[in-house]
Amino acid sequence: MLNERIKPIVMPKWGLSMSEGKVTGWLKRPGSTVSLGDELLEVETDKITNVVEAGEAGILRRVLGEPGTVYPVKALIAVLADADVPDDEIDAFIGAYAVPAGDAEDGEAEAGPQYHTAETAAGTLRYAKRGDGGPAVLLVHGFGGDLDNWLFTIDALAETATVYALDLPGHGQSTKQVADPSLSGLSKTVLGFLDSVGVERAHFVGHSMGGAVSMRTALDAPGRVASLSLIASAGLGEEIDHGYIQGFVGATSRRDLKPVLETLFADRGLVSRKLVDDLLKYKRLDGVDEALRALSASLFAEGKQAGILAGPIANAKPPTLVVWGEEDRVIPAAHAQTLAGTAQVAVLPGAGHMVQMEAAGKVNALLKEHIGKAG
Repeated sequence: MLNERIKPIVMPKWGLSMSEGKVTGWLKRPGSTVSLGDELLEVETDKITNVVEAGEAGILRRVLGEPGTVYPVKALIAVLADADVPDDEIDAFIGAYAVPAGDAEDGEAEAGPQYHTAETAAGTLRYAKRGDGGPAVLLVHGFGGDLDNWLFTIDALAETATVYALDLPGHGQSTKQVADPSLSGLSKTVLGFLDSVGVERAHFVGHSMGGAVSMRTALDAPGRVASLSLIASAGLGEEIDHGYIQGFVGATSRRDLKPVLETLFADRGLVSRKLVDDLLKYKRLDGVDEALRALSASLFAEGKQAGILAGPIANAKPPTLVVWGEEDRVIPAAHAQTLAGTAQVAVLPGAGHMVQMEAAGKVNALLKEHIGKAG
């Protein structure tokens, strides 16, 4: 039995397909006092580079993860313990952690299908489902994104909820046909998805365009939406970086696309070669260009957002959380204040438009608290 006074830090699992990660550097030195939420190290995956935050407090007694080395998910990379825990107890803990109890069962559970498909009136939609029990939560991505935009969100929320993340039409591995590219059309698609998977009512978490879709759904079918969590949401004001929209739609090479994607993050270094290459492959699929152009023309014509829903949502007063990255260069963070009178608002420093990735720990804590209160 492992020593409960010693707390392991393991290679995290971000997203459904992550099996390993590379330690790129430690942000805390051995012997440092660590508080809950402190940034400990940076990890690079085949999707993105991000920081690992401390899930518990203590002293960083031992660092095992070597920079530049790849470790499997759940591998022990460091140890936290109080100062009065002897070194020999830590040595024994590390030795016993070579094969953590329960990993075999976890591996078998994760060997099942990672993704599913739902047949809807809008076509075949890919989705992921995590968690079992608790309220239903639906994650709705933004323009040009897919369910992997929730890499750092889905498993965290699945600790207390049943979480669905889908690829909207024209995105990811869902149908590339977008019959109705309006917010109302996308809202009908989302409701059809919930019908297909047998969910009557869900807490909606929407990012960017997905936030506007979520608000439209809350107005069109209020009985289906238990709460709204709007992350860097469209639909709260006219302003948007139309250069980003045009650049994303028109990009056909790494040289074109990389600076466009860097607009999404406060830390431009998070845009990896793999991220750029994956999006280029997506953009070259049949039907994607037409879908993105149709959505752009419908939702962001003439460099402005078409559907402004702040007023109707303020009047309807669904339980609402608004989260923004202070350094958002796509949609101004000032838009967060449009619902300040009726919603909880959090603007997080050091993060951009992809705030759910750049400040994952803080965003996840806010989401869990909001969903828990909304019931």
